[in-house]
Amino acid sequence: MATAAGKWIGTAMLVIDMQNDFILPSSPTHVAGGLAIVPAVIRAVSVARDRGISVIWVVREHDPYGRDVELFRRHAYVNGKGPVTRGLKGAELVEGLSAEEGEYKLVKTRFSAFFGTHLNSLLQSSGIKSLVVVGVQTPNCIRQTVFDAVASDYLPVTVIVDATAAATTKIHSANIHDMHNIGVSTPTLEEWCSEPDA
Repeated sequence: MATAAGKWIGTAMLVIDMQNDFILPSSPTHVAGGLAIVPAVIRAVSVARDRGISVIWVVREHDPYGRDVELFRRHAYVNGKGPVTRGLKGAELVEGLSAEEGEYKLVKTRFSAFFGTHLNSLLQSSGIKSLVVVGVQTPNCIRQTVFDAVASDYLPVTVIVDATAAATTKIHSANIHDMHNIGVSTPTLEEWCSEPDA
């Protein structure tokens, strides 16, 4: 893994919910815009690694019987199967994305990667001050994670607009607009990749 230099020191990338059950169209819980951003997320992760940015894989994994799932979706867990059930293929990262040695996998059971997890202490103990966010989906897991990051004083918080997605372009754009309005940086992937290292 490269050593971060210049402006990337103290930066981590959160790759959120890029799992089969959220990305593949064959899944009942897939995010309509998810499959289209896979190449962009692959590139963003590659650039992050080249810059020495810490990559953290944020995933949902649930108990087969839904005992750790929000109440409103427990009905989806029947006979030991449900969306992103721990140990099943649907919970695995989509093809083309995989964690490298030394990269961290953080499991969450709610929308925000900060809620009920040790993400904040992990970031603080690693000297992380700024975050770059990619993945799905914008109005839920992306937005809640980003709002919690801003509330926790990470700066800057960056959401790469074409390496994140929602069910529709309209929903995606509205949520990007809201995040931009609370001080979040919202570059395209090309703009982010072109930023100087110093």
